[in-house]
Amino acid sequence: MFAASSACWAIHSRKHTDLHELNKNPVEGFSAGLIDDNDLYRWEVLIIGPPDTLYEGGVFKAHLTFPKDYPLRPPKMKFITEIWHPNVDKNGDVCISILHEPGEDKYGYEKPEERWLPIHTVETIMISVISMLADPNGDSPANVDAAKEWREDRNGEFKRKVARCVRKSQETAFE
Repeated sequence: MFAASSACWAIHSRKHTDLHELNKNPVEGFSAGLIDDNDLYRWEVLIIGPPDTLYEGGVFKAHLTFPKDYPLRPPKMKFITEIWHPNVDKNGDVCISILHEPGEDKYGYEKPEERWLPIHTVETIMISVISMLADPNGDSPANVDAAKEWREDRNGEFKRKVARCVRKSQETAFE
């Protein structure tokens, strides 16, 4: 019983430490907080579209949902604000290596060190997501249609859809 409660305390403490660090030393490009003050397992993040990208000026809201055994397993991230991106599926779920379960990739696409490791924090996740916005991975898309447009018509239809998402994100950012 003591080992289980110690493990729960360590997990609770890690999320609390991550949140405290982000509030004490904010990182440019995003902010994070609890959705409900009584639930450390569900966070809301606001991501500012990175400068010099198609997403510049956007304010994208997302939720991070932590598993009970965090940091041994990664949280799930889902955009609440509509976003058109090759590595975000049409439901808003983010698909990047850092959020994939630790260990070997059964498809052989990712190296274990590219996947989730317990040393990652909310800050490293958010930096990876901001990097993803700036430089999509078209080789491993979660949204095949967005990836196809990004490869074949980046400055046409893809750019128009992203611009629409940016405008919509600005209109709904603080609702």
